[in-house]
Amino acid sequence: MQYQGVLRKMQTEHTDPINYYLIMGDDFIQMNQLIDKNVHIEFLKYECLACGENKKIYRQGYCYDDFFKVPQAADWIMKPELSKAHLDEEDRDLEYEKSVQLKPHIVYLANSSNVKVGVTRKSQVPTRWIDQGAHEAIEIVEVPNRYLAGITEVALKKHVADKTNWRKMLKNEIEDLNLKTYRDHLKQFIPEEAQKYFIIENDETHIHFPVLQYPEKLKTLNLDKTPAYEGLLKGIKGQYLLFDDNTVFNVRSWEGYVVRIEIL
Repeated sequence: MQYQGVLRKMQTEHTDPINYYLIMGDDFIQMNQLIDKNVHIEFLKYECLACGENKKIYRQGYCYDDFFKVPQAADWIMKPELSKAHLDEEDRDLEYEKSVQLKPHIVYLANSSNVKVGVTRKSQVPTRWIDQGAHEAIEIVEVPNRYLAGITEVALKKHVADKTNWRKMLKNEIEDLNLKTYRDHLKQFIPEEAQKYFIIENDETHIHFPVLQYPEKLKTLNLDKTPAYEGLLKGIKGQYLLFDDNTVFNVRSWEGYVVRIEIL
């Protein structure tokens, strides 16, 4: 069975374990069904997620020109504290920026390899945690815009990590921690503007991933260097496909690449 299309991050469903879907043009693959099957992946060409042209992907699925034009790749995406829509100030596209920035946002703790603080739109809970490969997470504050979430994250990451150790996450070198205790300790460091949005009563969210075998040593599949690969899929975690030869493939890192996927 063959599928062909431009890679985008896998869609997820918060079930036990997580269900993964890879959209391929007008079709989709229910990825959990491929576990314990041989999968062939072949890079065919580029397709920028903005202009749709066969131009080399620069970052985040966009060609060089579009990466510096589209609002979806602006600095405030990675640094929410730079958001300005609440001031009615445009960065690249004020209408788009308002549609994203002026929505409820969550500052959270997630534990994938270590406890880290992060920001996401409320509508992206728990999708954001799943994409990060977190096995547990908890909300800290729910604020009305992205700017408040950003300055809260900046304040809290002085006291807790803001990065995931993806290697430990993929090897499943994890430990369960009491995130409520972490959250309550961090309350004192929340900026004054966001203190009233602290979530007093909530429980941890627990996430289980469809993995039969975790890699011991990691080999990252790079489609630029290895345009064709075949392996036995043993699991999916975060946005990674895990294969039996310790190869790991981060689907999200290769957005904008058109591939053919064959299930053998």
